[in-house]
Amino acid sequence: MIMGNIKIEKVWLTDSEVWIRTTDGTEAYEKFSEFPRLKFATPEQRNNFTLSNDGIHWSDIDEDLSFEGFFREKKPNPLYELFINHPELNASAIARRLGMSQSLFAQYVSGTKKPSKERLEDIFEAIRTVGRELCAVSTI
Repeated sequence: MIMGNIKIEKVWLTDSEVWIRTTDGTEAYEKFSEFPRLKFATPEQRNNFTLSNDGIHWSDIDEDLSFEGFFREKKPNPLYELFINHPELNASAIARRLGMSQSLFAQYVSGTKKPSKERLEDIFEAIRTVGRELCAVSTI
């Protein structure tokens, strides 16, 4: 496979990642945990992928990873990490609680838009408030 001027020599999977190697020996990976469809896919679904000049496609789970993306600098996104690590949190419900557009909140979580420092603190405070409310629940 060729990615721009980079030739992809090999693609392989581990239990937690998809790896690629270029013909010059450069290796890169993406964690399944970063992509919910891959994270929750069965091993059979993960192994059922096809390659193109641009990337990897999993038709069973409708997921695509571009080869270029393997080499992009990944900036930390605390909201994304929080919602990936705590799937029991409902991003839409948090957005409603804040009176925020769900589509804007989704952009904050995905990293396509960056909230201001104040807005980010408001979001985390809303999540902490939910946590305090849950801690205050008593049995009947």
